[in-house]
Order: sequence, then C-alpha cells, then structure tokens
Amino acid sequence: MATHVITGAGAGIGEAVARRLHARGDDLLLIARDAGRGKELTAAFPGSRALVGDLADPDKLSWAFSHQTLPDRVDSLIHVAGVVDLGAVGELTTKSWRNQLNVNLIAPAELTRHFLPQLRAAQGHVIFVNSGSGLSANAEWAAYAASKHGLKALADSLRQEEHAAGVRVTSVYPGRTASAMQEKVHRHEGKEYDPARYIDPESVATTLITALDLPRDAEINDVTVRPGR
Repeated sequence: MATHVITGAGAGIGEAVARRLHARGDDLLLIARDAGRGKELTAAFPGSRALVGDLADPDKLSWAFSHQTLPDRVDSLIHVAGVVDLGAVGELTTKSWRNQLNVNLIAPAELTRHFLPQLRAAQGHVIFVNSGSGLSANAEWAAYAASKHGLKALADSLRQEEHAAGVRVTSVYPGRTASAMQEKVHRHEGKEYDPARYIDPESVATTLITALDLPRDAEINDVTVRPGR
C-alpha cells in the first residue's frame, strides 16, 4: 500500500487526486493549515491523517513537523496547493509577492526537503502541479508567474539531484482549470465565469496519476494539459 503526502487536498485538483488515491486504498497524509482544517480533511477521507503546517508561513514548517509524527517512507509527495493574486507590477505590494512566493514556491521546497529521506527510502515520486504561467507570463500575472517559474526551476534541479537515488520528479502544467481559483481570476478580469469552458480537475488528476503509476522503466518529466474546448 502506497503512502502519499498531498497539499491542496481540500478542493479542485488536489481533492480529485486525493479522492482517486483514497478510493484505491492508498494511505494519505494531507497537509492542513491548522487543526480544524485537518479534521475536515480527515473526515472527507476516512482513514487518512492530517499533518498541520501553514504553507503561507514556511519558516515555521520545520517547527510544526517536529511536534508531529512523520511516516518512515513516502511513495509520493504531491504539491497541488497554490494561491494567486493578480495585479500590475506597478501596483503589486510586497505582501502579495511574498504570499505567492511562500505558498507556491518556498513551501514546496521546504516540504520536499523534509520528506526527501522518506522519498529516497521508497524510491518515490515528487509531483509539482505547476501552471501554464510557469512557462510564460502575461500582463498582471508577474508575481504568480514568477512563483511558478521558480517552481519549474525547483523541479528541474531536484530531478537532477535525486536521479541517482531513484526519486522521480514530474511537473504538470495545466491550462485554465475549473476551480475556485479560476473563479477569482475571472472576477479580477471582470469576465463571466463558466466552468464548462475549462479543464475539469478530474482530467488533471488523471494526468497526474498516469505519471505516478508509470512503470519504473520510464519517467514523465514535464506534461502540459490544455483545455480541449
């Protein structure tokens, strides 16, 4: 039975991935920002465990984890959680920049550092759910895109560093996906939100799990998922 550590399991792509892995009987360790959120997640996925750590404050993750029990081995670490706050470079505050960099880049790096010994023990898999913005940046997307470009760099470096240890690393770059985040983006853009026009989170989950289940003779390094409509 495989053990998966997942961020962002409460909604969207993360929820879809967690539900699929839970349904096949795998063990889930779900990252929650506080104990209350942890109880909600474990109630949604009976038999799962919550690991409390606020991704918005990555400096405190090490302290938080030192007071909790971590598994001896981890088959996959799946980074899905993310935040977006759009705005022109001339208008974005340092608070906005810092929050997006903390949640989207620094926290994944810190989580990966903590779980690398367990991933090496299992010859596991690190999966980063990135974004089309991790490959190109548009107007008013500077801070978010910078965090996602950084996430690509993190994944690419990690892949080279851990190849000899048998740890696989995959970056998934979804286009616009039907989610609460996408609804927020549409409000910023002043556009009507129609989830039917965008990728279903289940489709991204299918892509992710395909990479996860690929036999050991192959590895998906990068995969882009675009809306089919």
